Amino acid sequence: MQDRVLAMLQLQDSMNIKVHEDWRNQGYEWYRAIWVECAELMDHYGWKWWKKQEPDMEQVKLEIIDIWHFGMSHLLQDVSDNEALAAEISAELENSVAAEDFRTALETFTEQTLVSRGFSVAPFNALMAASGLSFDALYVGYVGKNVLNFFRQDHGYKDGSYVKEWGGREDNEHLVELSAELDAGSASFQQDLYAALKSRYDSLTG
Repeated sequence: MQDRVLAMLQLQDSMNIKVHEDWRNQGYEWYRAIWVECAELMDHYGWKWWKKQEPDMEQVKLEIIDIWHFGMSHLLQDVSDNEALAAEISAELENSVAAEDFRTALETFTEQTLVSRGFSVAPFNALMAASGLSFDALYVGYVGKNVLNFFRQDHGYKDGSYVKEWGGREDNEHLVELSAELDAGSASFQQDLYAALKSRYDSLTG
């Protein structure tokens, strides 16, 4: 687990540098991005007692993976030793927690985020347990989304020229499909996925 956590931290640092070379000194409010995602997460799960709602658990898990991007960014911001940070995170994630009511777990996590204006791994771990998101699924989902974020940046996301829909489907859909076709355990998974995205993108937009 520690090796995979370290790999994710390094990928997140690289992505943040892609957005801004000196990202650590920009004062980005990662906690705000997190609590806004939490609100979206609650909508995907459902909370309205006056109408019928079914939790969209696949979307719920994708939103939790998005929160992980921001959480790691917050933790990386003031740390120079990524290996030590990976060890600390892994120790928290390895703690077994009982799955509680999802809405309660989400509200606890959101409250801690707002009060601390930061990110805590322990309540995030409880949120994962409540949603049924395993560490392996977090890793595969994170690496996939990180690759897609790099791909978007390389193809005009920052200047607004990138269009998310190719061939009548959103890039997220292509990502999920291509990820399932590749070996997530391979050391070259990240590079293989980027190449697969580029090949499909070029064939559908070229």
